[in-house]
Amino acid sequence: MFPDLTRDDVFRLETRRLWLRWPRHGDAGEIATLAGDRAVAETTARLPHPYPREAADAFVIESRAAALRGESLRLALAPKAQPTRLLGMIGVEPNGSGEAVLGYWLGRPFWGRGLATEATRAMIDAVFAFTRIEALSASVRVGNTASQRVLEKCGFLAEGPGFQDSPLRGRFPVDTFRLSRRDWASLKAWSRDGWAPTAEAPDLHVAEIAPAAPASGSAASTAAGRPLFLAAE
Repeated sequence: MFPDLTRDDVFRLETRRLWLRWPRHGDAGEIATLAGDRAVAETTARLPHPYPREAADAFVIESRAAALRGESLRLALAPKAQPTRLLGMIGVEPNGSGEAVLGYWLGRPFWGRGLATEATRAMIDAVFAFTRIEALSASVRVGNTASQRVLEKCGFLAEGPGFQDSPLRGRFPVDTFRLSRRDWASLKAWSRDGWAPTAEAPDLHVAEIAPAAPASGSAASTAAGRPLFLAAE
């Protein structure tokens, strides 16, 4: 699904303020703290509150292993000035129909700064540039207007209400969104031609950084569980 370019832990995306990079073992503490915040966790289907440190360790190992296999791409959001710091996560996972699910979460101290929009635009551009995925879908818990705005600013179209089944939170209502490759290409063309504002749109760069420590082989191959991110800003 994902090309060799993304299957190396030196892969990263650059935006105006952020690096989007592979998660590292040193990120587990911040993942447990930020994702385990009730305000963040309750907007998702599978993030527990509290979030045990050992679960965060397993998530990092499994995410790196899945990226190495090209099965999914989950990237940590880090500020350019502090590339080892983690602000949140964004990920894309195929759904088996030639399309994929986009999701993210952002730590509560970093809400309201446009960082989720910036990261989402970069990930969308990367997915459609580097893969053959034809469309991205996303689900937002009903009432999460901030996340709805993020998706709308990134070109997603509302498809209507639905329900999400969660092993932690049961069945709850969501608003569903979708962005096709065709619509993305049109939006990019309009932006270049001056029909759409470009001030907020990040330029997409692929860069390399020093490689992180490799995931342990046996643990990486046996780690289970893939948290499904629902947009949270």
